Amino acid sequence: MERITDWIKLWREVLERRETYYNEGPDRSEDMWRDRARSFHEHVKERWARPDSSRDMLLSRVDDQTTVLDIGAGTGAWTLLLAKKARHVTAVEPSQAMVDVLRENLEAEGITNVDIVMGYWPEVEVEPHDLSLCSHAMYGMGDLPTFVRSMVAATRRTCFLLTRAPLLDGVMAQAAQRVWGQPHDSPNFVIAYNALIQMGIYANVQMENTGVWGAWKNDSLEAAFDEIKGKLGLQGPSEHDEFLMDLLRANLKEQDGVWVWPPSVRSALIYWDVDSE
Repeated sequence: MERITDWIKLWREVLERRETYYNEGPDRSEDMWRDRARSFHEHVKERWARPDSSRDMLLSRVDDQTTVLDIGAGTGAWTLLLAKKARHVTAVEPSQAMVDVLRENLEAEGITNVDIVMGYWPEVEVEPHDLSLCSHAMYGMGDLPTFVRSMVAATRRTCFLLTRAPLLDGVMAQAAQRVWGQPHDSPNFVIAYNALIQMGIYANVQMENTGVWGAWKNDSLEAAFDEIKGKLGLQGPSEHDEFLMDLLRANLKEQDGVWVWPPSVRSALIYWDVDSE
């Protein structure tokens, strides 16, 4: 009999492996974005220099009477975009460093219809909004059902989740398939979408039209090997070492003294109307 995947459990499991590798977890005593908020903002501006279908979709649902909840607002790319068209936006963000840059951006744009709520979702309390959005900010939440149900409770019309969608033949997918027996090395679109179905939410999907991204770099092939082993939780010599090194040699390219991974990630916009979940 074919084993039925528990997608909610799988989301939690791959998150725990990721937290182990990156030494992340529930400790909130230090702001992980303290020294990176501004560089993050510049990276987002670079990516947003091109139009994309996710922004077009969100903006098509917003008018001057719409209220929007932006969960994990970061430095405010989505908040600023939506606030220029919406009646009001509430930005939820736990990082003080991110909020500092967000406030600067709002002031620079002369935007006054935004409230900022400092804290982690879903621990904060907000009034219901017409639309809710979480863009790539749900990956650290092990309890995905609680995260989603809290979004639904705070939404009158439509919930939006923007998630990464790794290619199933990408380097990390092939490595995870070999070591773990499934191709998901971290929380992603496939797991989230199936977890929603497991929760009884049958959502719509729009794939972002900006193409494939994620061309990561390492200083050497050996550094890439150490990184892929770490991400897979392999300590010391293992039975998978030869496979993994061959996989890297076959897929990474040396350019200007660094080893470049092939692009392997797209973005997928998951959305559903609250009244018809």
